[in-house]
Amino acid sequence: MLRSPEEALKATLARVAPGTPLRDGLERILRGRTGALIVLGSDKTIDSLCSGGFEIGIDFAPTSLRELAKMDGAIVCDKDVTKIIRAAVQLVPDPSIETQESGTRHRTAERVAIQTGVPVVSVSQSMQIIALYVDGLRYVLEGSEKVLARANQALATLERYRARLDQVTSSLSALEIEAMVTVRDVAVTLQRHEMVRRISEEIAQYVLELGVDGRLLSLQLEELSTTRGSGADMVIRDYTVPETTDVDAAVAALQEIDQADLINLNLIANIVGLTTGGNDSLDIMIQPRGYRLVSGLKAVPGAVAGRLVDHFGGLQNLMAATIDELMVVDGIGELRARNVREGLSRIAEASLLDRFL
Repeated sequence: MLRSPEEALKATLARVAPGTPLRDGLERILRGRTGALIVLGSDKTIDSLCSGGFEIGIDFAPTSLRELAKMDGAIVCDKDVTKIIRAAVQLVPDPSIETQESGTRHRTAERVAIQTGVPVVSVSQSMQIIALYVDGLRYVLEGSEKVLARANQALATLERYRARLDQVTSSLSALEIEAMVTVRDVAVTLQRHEMVRRISEEIAQYVLELGVDGRLLSLQLEELSTTRGSGADMVIRDYTVPETTDVDAAVAALQEIDQADLINLNLIANIVGLTTGGNDSLDIMIQPRGYRLVSGLKAVPGAVAGRLVDHFGGLQNLMAATIDELMVVDGIGELRARNVREGLSRIAEASLLDRFL
C-alpha cells in the first residue's frame, strides 16, 4: 500500500526517536563532531547508486554506527535498522534532481531520498544538526527540551480548544431540544471539532518525535482526546441529506481547509453541504435528524439508532414519541424503549441546565 510523504515521515520519526538504538547512534555522532550520511533501507535501486565502500553485514549497534561514521562515505542499513550492510560508500544519485541544499552531504541525501523513496539521514558536522530526507520532505530533528517546550504550549492550546468545543456542543444540544438551531450553530461546532483535531495531530507528531521522552505527553493527549460525545462526522450526518451527501467526503473536505480559512463559517457550511448561498444563509433554521444525540445513548447500538432516526424522521418527532411508538421500530423492545425515552429526557434536562445556569 502506497503511503503519503507525511505518513512516511512519521514512520521514519518513530525510527529515530529518543530511546531507539538509531537515535543513540546519531547522538554519539553529534557529540563526536563527525558528519554522517545514513541510508535507512537497501534494495536494488540503492545498490545501483553505491560505489566503492565495504560490504560488512553486521548487527546494528550505536557504537558501531559511531565508529563507521568516522570514515568518509555513506552507511547503508536495512529498512528495520537491525543490520549495517555497507560502510564508506560513495552515493551517486541522479545530478539532474532538483535540490535546494548547498552542502554536498545534504544535496546527496535529498537526491537519494527523492530518487529511491528510501529515507536518508544526514548529520552535519559543522552545523551540528540531524536532518531527515523522506520522499522530498526535509525534517530537522531537535533536542527533547525544545520539542517538549513546543509540545507543552500546544497542549495548553488543546485544553482551551477542548473546553470551547464542549461548550459549543452543549449549546448545540440545547438548541436542538428547543428546535432553534441555525446553520451558524452547526458550522461553529464543526469548526471547533476541526481545530481540536488539528492541534491533537500536531501534538501526536511531537509524541512520535519524542519517543520515550514523550510518555507523559502521550498520556495527557490521550486524556484530552478521549471522545466526549460524537465527532464531526455525526454532526454532518445529522444535518445533511443522506441521499446527496457523502459524509466521509465532507469530513475529508473539512480537513483540507487552509488554516486561514477555518474562521470562515460560510465556507465550512458550503463545503459540508449545509448551504449553497451567501452569508445570510448562516441564519437559516435547520432541524437535526437526531443521530448525534441518539448515538450518545449507551443502550442503543449504532444500527438500531439509525433505524430509530429513519423511522421518526427528525429529533423532535423522536423526542415526542411514546414508549409504545418507540417499540414499533425493529430492535426496540420495552426495556430498550424505556432506556431511550429516559436517556433522551436526561440529555434534554442536562443540555437546558448547562445553557441557562
